[in-house]
Amino acid sequence: MLLPNKERNAILQGDCISGMAKLGEGSVDLVFADPPFNIGYDYDVYHDRKDAEDYLGWTRRWGEQVRRVLKPTGTFWLAIGDEYAAELKVLFQKDLGFDCRSWVIWYYTFGVHCTTKFSRSHAHLFQLVMHPKHFTFNSMAIRVPSARQLVYGDARAHPDGRMPDDTWILRPQDLSNGFQPDEDTWYFPRVCGTFKERAGFHGCQMPEQLLGRIIKASSNPGELVLDPFAGSGSTLIVAKKLGRDYLGFELSENYVKKIRRRLDQTKAGQALDGAEEPTVSAPSTAQGRRLGAPRKPKRQKQAARVQSHSQTSIRPSSTAV
Repeated sequence: MLLPNKERNAILQGDCISGMAKLGEGSVDLVFADPPFNIGYDYDVYHDRKDAEDYLGWTRRWGEQVRRVLKPTGTFWLAIGDEYAAELKVLFQKDLGFDCRSWVIWYYTFGVHCTTKFSRSHAHLFQLVMHPKHFTFNSMAIRVPSARQLVYGDARAHPDGRMPDDTWILRPQDLSNGFQPDEDTWYFPRVCGTFKERAGFHGCQMPEQLLGRIIKASSNPGELVLDPFAGSGSTLIVAKKLGRDYLGFELSENYVKKIRRRLDQTKAGQALDGAEEPTVSAPSTAQGRRLGAPRKPKRQKQAARVQSHSQTSIRPSSTAV
């Protein structure tokens, strides 16, 4: 069932459960949800500290609507923190009948500083589908060069590269061959306060490049992407840039006004914000500056940056074609 045009390419203010209940069954191609984690975050109007059973019951109710509005070939991506990752995977997979295709770890730097446990620097991304065999997955849109192509010069390498493994890592900038975008641990920096893409009114903003990978892989141009918890509006922004239709729900009237302003400033075909290859967008430890150390002369810093980039870049062949 197709949604009427007035319900496409819009951000609607209100509760997502009642909002999705008004949508036609099987009308959405892709859902991306980054719901409240129930950890006491200070949102504009939502209270993020429910009793555990209340939180899981609420999740079930909006999850039932997600399943109802998805097409039989649709995909649902869920972003969630450690506190409820296990419970929600069971809920969506066992109780609501989704098939889990991938459990991706989003690794970021500038994580939450902890004093009595390892510092948090990741979130969970579940790729869930309605049908285990019939779903959209555009592998060619997100393939990356393989080790056979980059490292071993192996003629058996597939010319199209390979698909985007779990690892412990300190700083990905320091391991040029040890943390690749083809793995199921994805490195994208959080959208920090100094970043150009930071909207500034919502503290839980997803990186555009991360959302771009999901939307490119799990939908096609002209299809409908739904975000039940629009927040800063980044899912809708990226969908619009990539030529997808979009629909979002958001409780906060204040957030909705600001999302609409962001959407008005966005055009289809516009480049995504953020570095497509984030491991070369920040300096390695060796090229950083320790506290108390003298600043490097500008020319020396530029030379070091060029040398670092040349070590992590793919060198084109000098043979004429």
